[in-house]
Amino acid sequence: MALSGPEVEKQVPAEPRPGRKLQSWWSLVFCLCFYGFMAQMRPGESFITPYLLGPDKNFTQKQVTNEITPVLSYSYLAVLVPIFLLTDYLRYKPVLVLQGLSYVSVWLLLLFGSSVLHMQFMEFFFSITMAARIAYSSYIFSLVPPACYQRMAGYSRASVLLGVFTSSVLGQLLVTMGRVPFSTLNYISLAFLTFSLVLTFFLKRPERSLFFNRGAPASAGASPSELDRMNLGQGQPTGGKLGRLPASWRDSVLAHMLRELRRTARLPQLRLWSLWWVFNSAGYYLIVYYVHILWNVVNPTTDTTRVYNGGADAASTLLGAVASFAAGFVKIRWALWAELIIAVVTVLQAGLVFLMYRTSSIWLCYSAFVLFRGSYQFLVPIATFQIASSLSQELRALVFGVNTFLATVLKTIITLVVSDKRGLGLPVRSQFLVYFVYFLVLFVAYVLAALLTGLRHFRQGHRQPPPPAQELMSPMREPAAQDGPAPEDGVRAVGEQRQQPEAKA
Repeated sequence: MALSGPEVEKQVPAEPRPGRKLQSWWSLVFCLCFYGFMAQMRPGESFITPYLLGPDKNFTQKQVTNEITPVLSYSYLAVLVPIFLLTDYLRYKPVLVLQGLSYVSVWLLLLFGSSVLHMQFMEFFFSITMAARIAYSSYIFSLVPPACYQRMAGYSRASVLLGVFTSSVLGQLLVTMGRVPFSTLNYISLAFLTFSLVLTFFLKRPERSLFFNRGAPASAGASPSELDRMNLGQGQPTGGKLGRLPASWRDSVLAHMLRELRRTARLPQLRLWSLWWVFNSAGYYLIVYYVHILWNVVNPTTDTTRVYNGGADAASTLLGAVASFAAGFVKIRWALWAELIIAVVTVLQAGLVFLMYRTSSIWLCYSAFVLFRGSYQFLVPIATFQIASSLSQELRALVFGVNTFLATVLKTIITLVVSDKRGLGLPVRSQFLVYFVYFLVLFVAYVLAALLTGLRHFRQGHRQPPPPAQELMSPMREPAAQDGPAPEDGVRAVGEQRQQPEAKA
């Protein structure tokens, strides 16, 4: 936590001085951002579903909906925690190489695979690429001083969004104007991804990481990190359930962090936005995973030039970036209005999901999805700030990691019950009706929470003035770095990194 007292007061580190070191520093940042851009250059990704359902692969809609796509949720849950830990232990670069190899494997299986099993392996490798995005989002913070975190986070985020947008537009132009077949589009994607894999071998491997490779302790005059303070506090008496554990457990860094996490969980705003992160993110990514199949149901054309999935993905990426930027200028009393704002956005999302379920117009379906994604992206930076502003860098990583893991568990359970052939095995339209009810239930819960909050403030009256309005600028000296598992970026789940990020396309 952000503890008070002069002994732990944060100081603003100086930026690197001009010279050869600064030039090398900027070169590393440029190379990493260029890799981030190239790794998103997958113009065939928006058209994977029509490619699988078309004459190239000739899978049935039931196979894609109930046998192939659910594997993505299961495998992502399986690899999320191991890759999160390996990212820090191996110091980022090996995981970026693994991500590049997995991307290449995905497109090789898409091009040369012919069975449902091959496509399930394709989804497995795709889940590795999603989990490995944490390596990119946190890599850059190991290269630059803390004073530059906020600026570098903007650069890395912009490079990913620019890559997703450029890839989607390029894919749409090649399909619509160039009449390029989907198979050729996938070969182009494979070429881009092979080049991005080569780039990973030229990236510098950092000497330190957040948890496992911390390097030398903080020097005199420098502000200690949360883990440094925890190490200094080892051996102090502890109470509660942890006090009954062996001394080696009680004095471990993990035990100290769990105690801090338990204390921070009592903060109302952190608890509210963490719950939003878990429940709304699970519903959001289910929509993102299955919307391409729904588009094929609404518009089952055999004319590939009339498939505009790439345009819809590009528009949703652009609106998401604008919404995230606009959220930075929101200034309200979040302690009073947060539940109501979340409720309004959630009921809007429920209405958009219902429109996608009911409409027979592909253009209405595209538009509803673009607005749905933009509304989610509007709340992501707000949630990130509300969660991160009261936590240290290490606890941020832990809280975001726990939130992402719980959201993945919930998403996997829903997938198993609703989508998988071993569960209900519903067709995609019926799934969207279930997702509409899901968001409607969340809306009712948020409205009830807003009413309780309003009633509590009304009873307090003038005894305690409400907290001042807050802008999305962390009160901590050290900006909130993206240290937890990144949201699932890409066209299938565009980079909403804290992000995120994931943010995915």
